[in-house]
Amino acid sequence: MKLAIMQPYFFPYIGYFQLIQCVDKFVVYDDVNYIKKGWINRNRVLVNGAPALITIPVKNASQNRLINETELASDRGWIPRFLKTLEQAYKKAPLFPAIFPNIEAILLADYANIAELNWATIRFVCNYLDLQTELVPNSGDYANKHLKAQHRILDICLQEQASTYINPIGGMEIYDHTLFEQHQIALYFLKATPTPYNQFGNEFQANLSMLDALMFLDKAALTAKLKEFQLISNK
Repeated sequence: MKLAIMQPYFFPYIGYFQLIQCVDKFVVYDDVNYIKKGWINRNRVLVNGAPALITIPVKNASQNRLINETELASDRGWIPRFLKTLEQAYKKAPLFPAIFPNIEAILLADYANIAELNWATIRFVCNYLDLQTELVPNSGDYANKHLKAQHRILDICLQEQASTYINPIGGMEIYDHTLFEQHQIALYFLKATPTPYNQFGNEFQANLSMLDALMFLDKAALTAKLKEFQLISNK
């Protein structure tokens, strides 16, 4: 069984869904420390042909608080502002009429914390693309918070009886191949290699939020993009 484990990001980029697509089970790592100025409550979209940062406001952001303890801002005034920004950026995109109402519905729902909102965005994309990967929305189910870093990841792999663990390429240096091999778990890293797609005829901007790809590509094209990656071993 192939397993992947990642923090819940807000409408993460296409590589995140490539990772989900290539495993049997995907664990949302929501009870680890919140990362300030990371991708937990931020992402990039296309505004006037250039990448622009969008931010979801949270209460008392702190790296000493867990992701699933980090609440959204009480003032929901950010929601119409966010939706207006998205509408102005993408209203002429071919898939805007089909996608925008779903995003609006997601944002207008109630959530206890940023992890729940992000889980909703991830689940929407997986359902939209008919991904069959089993999703585990709460890493706390494994009861192993006393473990740290790759040792906790390894423990989840062992509990799930995984034969293969796949991580994004950016984490290659923090994993010890030998440690996983001792437990008969193959360790691989996913390197996304997506080809450009049309963004209003402008120079292509890579690694934006999945929101961007959803606006320009239909399901068939997006499904094809999910296969544009390489799996690399660190042996």
